[in-house]
This record gives sequence, structure tokens and C-alpha cells, in this order.
Amino acid sequence: MINKLVSEIKKKNAPIVVGLDPTMAMIPEHIQKKAFSMYGETLEGAAEAIWEFNKEIVDATYDLIPAVKPQIAMYEAFGVPGVLAFKNTVDYCKEKGLVVIGDVKRGDIGSTSAAYASGHLGRVQIGSKFCTGFDEDFATVNPYLGTDGIKPFVDVCKAEKKGIFVLVKTSNPSSGEFQDKLIEDENGVKRPFYEIVGEMVDKWGSDCMGDAYSYVGAVVGATYPEMGKILRKIMPKAYILVPGYGAQGGKASDLKPYFNEDGLGAIVNSSRGIIAAWKNDKYKDRFASENFAGASRQAVIDMLDDIRSNVF
Repeated sequence: MINKLVSEIKKKNAPIVVGLDPTMAMIPEHIQKKAFSMYGETLEGAAEAIWEFNKEIVDATYDLIPAVKPQIAMYEAFGVPGVLAFKNTVDYCKEKGLVVIGDVKRGDIGSTSAAYASGHLGRVQIGSKFCTGFDEDFATVNPYLGTDGIKPFVDVCKAEKKGIFVLVKTSNPSSGEFQDKLIEDENGVKRPFYEIVGEMVDKWGSDCMGDAYSYVGAVVGATYPEMGKILRKIMPKAYILVPGYGAQGGKASDLKPYFNEDGLGAIVNSSRGIIAAWKNDKYKDRFASENFAGASRQAVIDMLDDIRSNVF
């Protein structure tokens, strides 16, 4: 799947991913009213609103972008109906030819990690048959439990030719409480913890390769470009998923270190900057709430122009 991701990025000249992280506050009133008229102000009504909201945004942007990244927590908040909306979103995006990165941030060991990996990326055996669960193309994974937590995902990635993005240096302000701590490595040299995790990502991905990049990628926030520059060298074969652009303060001018000389190697995420663009002062005068998806499309175009002019 890493080969498809790279191919789609090259084909569309678009190293970006749209984060489908909806909240009810982002969903226009007319979408909510229609959903509530069908299911009431219930979990089912909220899930229907989320699904219709996602569908319109995908319809308006899929020709411009290579991938989407639905954050499962935004769906789990609405219980079983919300999870069904997540699955509907995954399936619909794949029908549109998009690569789907399941932002699930799973992390455990043994059979539990294997179950997460099978449920999100692989298959489960039911009697004589094998069935897929959520069936994303990639999943985000927390490495805090070490190789025991990562290996089951790598095994599934090898079997299914799918991929993971391991959290290495995240974009949030408090990430340094753990990730920046100086840790003595095997040579007795004290280095930031995120560098050691980056070396492990490179190791985990070394025998799990696509044509040019590994099935094992990394998450490195746009808010820390100097660290991104270091990690790009530590993980030369890992594709980097870059959150933090836009609403979290990351700028296009900071993104160049994340890319390789060929202009590949990184994919930049924007979530609310795209899906809630209709509420942004920059767009709301031009796009009414009924055309929220048009605002999202324009926000994608503006993001692409910003990145292309500042990075390449």
C-alpha cells in the first residue's frame, strides 16, 4: 500500500492528507436537521449527520488528494452508531480510490496487539472463512510498549501489504514531557528519546519494504521542524506523516526538512483547517453553510498552493 500512496501523491502532485475528524460543531445546521428528522437527537442521528458531512467533503475533494485520515475517537464518541459511520466513511473513501489512514493510535502487546492489527489492517478467521474488519490501508500506532507492540502490526503489514505510522515526535505542546527526555543509548550517549524511537522505526521497517519506502512510517509533527530534519536522516526509508499544519501552528515554510530531495517522503495532514473551512473567516463570506464542501475544496487548493510554493 505504500507504493499506492506514493503513486497517488505523484499522480496528483499532492503530498497532503485530509483528516476526517468531525465534531457536531463543525456540521452545518441543515445536515443536522435532516439527520435528526430521520433518527431524532440520538446517537444514530449524530452518526448519520457525521456520515453525510464526510460524504460531501469526500465528493468535493477526492480528485485533488491522495489520502484521508479519519480519527476514530471522533466516531467512537457516538458509540456503536458512530463506529458504523467510521466504517462507512472508510469504505466510501476506498470506493473513491483514496488511501485510508486509520488514525487509531493503538498500542498493546501479544494477542491484544495482534487483534488490533487484524481488526484494522488484516483479516479474522470465522469458521472456514476470512473476513475483514475496518480494512484501512494504514493505521497509526503508539510505540510505548516497544517491539512487542509493533511486531504484530508489522506481521500483518507484510501479509496484507499495508502499513503503519508510528508515533515518533508528535505535534502537541506537551509531547516533550516524554519524547524530548535525554536517554542513554546503547553506546552510553545521551540523546532525545524521539531519536531512539526513530532508530527503532528504521529497524522495524528494514525488512518490510515497498519499492522505495518501508511499510513502517512515522508521525512527526510540523511544529518541530528542526527535530523533523534530524528524524528525516535517521529514518531515510520511512514515509513521514506530518500533523500540526495550519490550525496547530505548523507553517508550510517549515515543512521542507521532512521531504527527501525527490520531493517525496512526507505527507502533510490538515483536519479542521479543511473540514471546518466553511466556518473560517477566510472562506465564510464566499461559501454559505449549504456549500461547506465547496469551502473544503478551496481550502485543499489553498493548502496545495501553499506547500508547493514553499517546499518545492
